[in-house]
Amino acid sequence: MLNQWQGDNHKVKNGFDPSREYVDSDTTPRDNVPVTGSSMAEKPYAEEQDNKESDVEKAVSTPSHGSAAAAEEEEAGRAAAMIPGPPPDGGLAAWTQVLMAHIIIFNTWGYINSFGLFQTYYVATLGHPPSDVSWIGSVQVFLLFFIGTVSGRAADAGFFRITFAVGLVLLLLGVFMTSLCTAYWQLFLAQGICTGLGNGLLFCPSLSVLSTYFSKHRAQAIGIAASGTATGGVVFPIIAQQLLPKVGFGWTVRVMGFIMAGTMIFPLMFVRARLPPRRTGPLVEWAAFRELNYSLYAAGVTLCFWGMYFAYYYIGAYGESRLGSNQKESITLLLVLNAAGVPGRLLPNWISDRFLGPLNTMIPFTLISALLLYCWISIASVPKLLVFAIFYGFFSSGMLSLFPAALTSLNKDPGKIGVRLGMVMSCLSFATLTGPPIGGAIIQAQQGGYVGAQVFFGSIVVGGAAFLAAVRISVSGWGLRHKV
Repeated sequence: MLNQWQGDNHKVKNGFDPSREYVDSDTTPRDNVPVTGSSMAEKPYAEEQDNKESDVEKAVSTPSHGSAAAAEEEEAGRAAAMIPGPPPDGGLAAWTQVLMAHIIIFNTWGYINSFGLFQTYYVATLGHPPSDVSWIGSVQVFLLFFIGTVSGRAADAGFFRITFAVGLVLLLLGVFMTSLCTAYWQLFLAQGICTGLGNGLLFCPSLSVLSTYFSKHRAQAIGIAASGTATGGVVFPIIAQQLLPKVGFGWTVRVMGFIMAGTMIFPLMFVRARLPPRRTGPLVEWAAFRELNYSLYAAGVTLCFWGMYFAYYYIGAYGESRLGSNQKESITLLLVLNAAGVPGRLLPNWISDRFLGPLNTMIPFTLISALLLYCWISIASVPKLLVFAIFYGFFSSGMLSLFPAALTSLNKDPGKIGVRLGMVMSCLSFATLTGPPIGGAIIQAQQGGYVGAQVFFGSIVVGGAAFLAAVRISVSGWGLRHKV
């Protein structure tokens, strides 16, 4: 039976829309009643639907004529909507990333920090002066940092897996080719360029991914990961110390390559980016350098890295040429220097997280490192040089491991960690490229004397500490109670 609609007094079932004139009260609601004809009551509903469909079609078919900045803002908005909440700051997933980053740094920086043993060996066997040989290690570190701009941006854009795989291939290719080299130019291409490119594609992306998993405990997590520099810097020299006299240079380096291949399988399988990809955005964010704190920080750490690595390259050569130590004792010096870096990368980062903050912790560690470079001038025996290696390894490692945590704490946009970290690393690349060769040139100009180089690099590190102090004052003023 058909009843005329009585307005608002009619009882509506299942969301019935009273836009139709009659309903069958004993049948299913309107949504299930077939429409026959086109009454005036139906037209507003149909026209509304047509207008909606027309708007959708226009949105899809009409090209966007907005500016590139608007497109980037829109992309950033979509990415922000996809961010999976705040960093977990712990738990199985986060600490797994710490372990994987430790393995990556073990095989990249650990191998690089062992260059002191290669420096001593190449000088003795190739007949080239120390400044020439140090270019191999300097180019290796230069490329690790310089490629950071590209690899860090690639990690932000969601290409971590591809970047990592290419970097691993280049690293292993460089190491195994080094084992076949017999001439200086061959070592320069294999160990300097090929290995350096591989390290650059591995290091910065892994560090930027790790930083996104932590906030309160970021410095401690990065410190544990960065201690791979020290563990690798101990393992690889021990391999050289034990195998060089027995199997020769070629097979010693191949054993190192096999260790790298076996351990790097795990990061390839388990490293996972936490944030969504940021496809748009520049490769270099020049606007960052207009931020005072960022520019001062970049200048400070560049000076610190310019001066810090001189001792890592030349402590063994100093022991042999100035103190009369043998090859075994020179490798032991390098082992002690790197081994002291294990607590040097853990304790300062723990202090940073619990009490002071990364920047407040970096500054005194940097100043003490500079003081130790000055104290190196007075050392005249191998036991005293061992004591110097312990203290310098501890304090310099503290500064070197804290710089990523301090940078990420100054950066407020987690989606830009990769590109901003890569930009600073590109600045560091020029410092690490020129530092050891300049030291070698100063030593050569002084007929084997080290005083000029020790004073020069000690003063450079003091300058770096001054820039870091300026950043700290800019961020929180002169008060000493602020955790920065």
